[in-house]
Order: sequence, then structure tokens, then C-alpha cells
Amino acid sequence: MPFYNIQVPNNGPTYPATGGYPNANMVANATFNFEQSVQGNGYHMSYIYAKAGATAMKNYAHGSGSLDSESTLTWQHLTEKTRSVNADYNDFYQDCIQFKEDVAMVYAPMRIAVGTGYYAANPLDYSSLLKERTEAKNYLAGTSMIHEIEYAHAIDKELDLVVKDKINYTYDPELTTVGYTQMKVTEDVTDGKVHIGVLQANDQFIGNMIKAGNVSPGPKGISGILSAFDELSARKYMWKDPAIEIDEDYWGTYHIEKNMTLEVPYHIVCKKDDWLPCCFAGFDDMNPLDKRAFKSATGVFDCTCFKAPTVAQFPRVY
Repeated sequence: MPFYNIQVPNNGPTYPATGGYPNANMVANATFNFEQSVQGNGYHMSYIYAKAGATAMKNYAHGSGSLDSESTLTWQHLTEKTRSVNADYNDFYQDCIQFKEDVAMVYAPMRIAVGTGYYAANPLDYSSLLKERTEAKNYLAGTSMIHEIEYAHAIDKELDLVVKDKINYTYDPELTTVGYTQMKVTEDVTDGKVHIGVLQANDQFIGNMIKAGNVSPGPKGISGILSAFDELSARKYMWKDPAIEIDEDYWGTYHIEKNMTLEVPYHIVCKKDDWLPCCFAGFDDMNPLDKRAFKSATGVFDCTCFKAPTVAQFPRVY
């Protein structure tokens, strides 16, 4: 688990999400559920995209022939903010996307009459081999998973995808986050190409983003982290020097089973220097001119003036 100690300026909290009240609790919980079942013959094309917080998924498919498909999509975005007069502030975020699919497709050239005009008398020819692509991205964890089938003559597949993140920020002292991504695939592919890819950023990418100025470590760091993932300049820190990289391609007829899970926790402790930061790197951060010999800072802030006594100052009398 990466661990960062970050100096945070004591600028005081703000309350835009709670209407400006210093003693308030705000909860926003949005959910979306989608279920479908499709059977038929002809040509089909489908596109599904969902994004919640720092999580996102995409599913695209097309082809001609027979189709028997059942799928569900569940989307959730939860935000909870607490402000109290005794300076206890907490921000909690939770995002989750789950996509499940059970699909069987068989390729066949199709002639389809459209409308009542010219194309009713002259049917359209559809001869499209089967394709399906599913992507999962968790920007909070720096995780990307891709599963793709192309040029297939038959597909029989079960897929279960989960992408979620959780952020719990207790204002000074700590920020705790977890990014979780899972993709399960069981499939039979006939005369096609299968591509499977996984990319996991190294465990220092958030620290690198902070150093580069893409993310603020202060109380506004939460919104900075989430917005930074939409910037191409920030994403380069995720995919550069990855911790895990998987790239697989299969051509032909295969039975494939995959269960890929990545869980990335972060624990960031925010500290403020004491007014007299003796032995806490305060002397090292001072101006070099103030650390010269015969100056009052030397011997006080670097703790060299302190020597452990060898004899008790007030010995016990018996």
C-alpha cells in the first residue's frame, strides 16, 4: 500500500456543497438500472457507455446473423458531506458500475427489406462478421482492462464486469481510497480473433501527479484528483512505466476463461508542522542563510543543542 505524508496549508474548510452552513450533512445518491433481453435474426449494433466518478466502462457490438442476448447494467454515484461546528469535516464518495452479459451470436449473411420504398423491393445485403469490445477503466486506481472479439463466425459468452471506487476524506488528518476492478469472461469463439489486455499503473502515480502540480494535496485535493483524470497531461503518469501489462491475442477457435481482479488501496496522511518543528525536518526546510553558524536557528531547530543526560538532575534521596 503506498503511503504519503503531505504538508497541508491550514487555510480552513469551505462549505459549497452544504449550502454554506457550517453545521450540515448532505447526501446525494443517484442510481440507474438497465435490463434487456433480445432475440432475433438480422443485423444488430449496440453501444453502451457509463461513467461514475473515476470509473468508466464501454461495450460495443455489431454483426449479422442470429442474436440471443441478455444483459444488465447497474450504475451508482454516492456523495456524502458532513460539516460540524467543532471542525469535524468528512467527505465520502462511492462510485460503482456493474455490467453483466450472456450472449450467443452466429454469423450469417442477411438480406433485409427496409421501409416501403426502393429498399423494400431491393433488400439490403448485410454480411458483417461478429465483433464485440468491452472496456473497463478505473482512473483512481490507474487500471485498464479490455476484452475484444473480432471477425468471429460464432460467439457464446458470459461476461461479468465490476468497476468501483471509494474515497473517505476526514479533513486533516487523512484520506483513504480504494479502487477495485474485476472482469470475468467465459466464452467459446469460432473462427475469430480474441484480444485481452490489462494495464496497471505503478503505485507512485498519484505521488508523481502531486509533484507535477496536477493534483493539490490540500482540502481541495479530492476534486483535484477526480478532475485530473480527465486531463491527458495527467494520464501519462498512469500508463508510463506500468506495474502490470498483459497483451494476449488468439486467432482461430478457442474456449477461454478469465478472472482478472485488481484492488488498489491508498492511504494519504496529511500533517501540519508544529510551531516549533524540532526534529521534524523543520530545520532542513529553512533558508540556508538562517542555518549558518552563530545564528540562533542553529543548535535549536536541528536539535543539536539537546543532549540526553547521563545523571539525574534531581537524584532521589533515601
